Amino acid sequence: MRLVTGWIAAAGMLLWSFAAHAVLTIEITRGVDTGAPIAIVPFSWEVPAKPEQNVSDVVEADLARSGRFAVLPRKDFISTPHEDKDVVFKDWRILKSEALVIGSVRLAAPGKYQVQFRLYDVFKQTQIAGFRYTVGADLLRSVAHQISDIIYQKITGEPGAFSTRIAYVTREEPPRGSPVYKLQVADSDGFNPQTVVRSAEPLMSPAWSPDGIRLAYVSFEDKRSKVYVQNLTDGRRELLAEFTGINSAPAWSPDGQRLALTLSRDGNAEIYIMRMDTRALTRLTFDAAIDTEASWSPDGRDIIFTSDRAGSPQIYRMNASGGSAERLTFDGDYNARASYAADGKSITFVSRNQGGYRIAVMRLDNKTQQVLTDTSLDESPSFAPNGRMIIYATEVRGRGVLASVSADGRVRQLFKFEEGDIREPAWSPYNRELQYKE
Repeated sequence: MRLVTGWIAAAGMLLWSFAAHAVLTIEITRGVDTGAPIAIVPFSWEVPAKPEQNVSDVVEADLARSGRFAVLPRKDFISTPHEDKDVVFKDWRILKSEALVIGSVRLAAPGKYQVQFRLYDVFKQTQIAGFRYTVGADLLRSVAHQISDIIYQKITGEPGAFSTRIAYVTREEPPRGSPVYKLQVADSDGFNPQTVVRSAEPLMSPAWSPDGIRLAYVSFEDKRSKVYVQNLTDGRRELLAEFTGINSAPAWSPDGQRLALTLSRDGNAEIYIMRMDTRALTRLTFDAAIDTEASWSPDGRDIIFTSDRAGSPQIYRMNASGGSAERLTFDGDYNARASYAADGKSITFVSRNQGGYRIAVMRLDNKTQQVLTDTSLDESPSFAPNGRMIIYATEVRGRGVLASVSADGRVRQLFKFEEGDIREPAWSPYNRELQYKE
């Protein structure tokens, strides 16, 4: 049985199977019907031929997966308005919809589309949001995610995370030749994958910089672990760590000025902090145990990490400038690969529970722990930047796939690629450069 976690990664081990392709379907394996009822009317298409990306379908899928909305079935619609003058609020009150979304897509110029949408409060009979975008066909999906973010924030009062991205690692095994490893970046729903790094040796542990522009990761080029940083805007790659022994588990500080690493340059796996401007190293932990998988608190004051100093892998917390470590997890003999939610009030991690490796969360104020999944080989949990969803890797019929679960465990979904083995997901921060509103 393969127990893939960052804990094993610290020892430089990584196992894979099968090949990764980009054909993707998303299966909601657990949903809720207690969210805010919302009706999303299919947008009208006033164009010679519909583009491949159906904006309203993407919006509907985003909101349905969030767990905060109950999307009304289209077959129940009494009317299908596309303009403000055509909205009859009584039709939507009959369906008990609290919100209504309508919109249209028009050809603005050769290769350019104008996307317009309106969001209404059905019971107040008022418009609460409305924007127009003019973009190329390649940005229609991005616009749809932005529309989802606006709807999410207007109704819940919290920022959406649909316009963000995820990074993950795949292994392709061609019929002839050696395996190929890829570090890939995709939309938050797994679509539009782009290969960032391609290697004949394993890649692992992608970590986003706070500005969403760079990815730190581990590569086993030359048959030894090294830590690199890849710039996603200009393609530049920089080698950060190739010390003797282990170089692994990079994690950016919230200000982007420091990187936490696991290094064994002094003989034992310890947590170090590297300044990005000078490359100066500061050793943070001093223990005979293995200390690895550091993650920063959102305010940059603390670091949580995995250590077996008590005899089994557990989560500890310490000041980012050093000092004594406080043990956080006591439930079970295995808790590892922890990271913070954006508000700093909770963490997610892998916990061995009833014989399986599952995704758990802990509230830091009272140390209460909740197991969110019921599969047996879950790994690498990563919070969405709004803290409402967690992406992670798991296995389905012996194959690595991506999955996500809401932070309260009520909604789960699988990102099902046609075939392949996919691991090590990491959710990006908010993408500041994505703005097309007029």
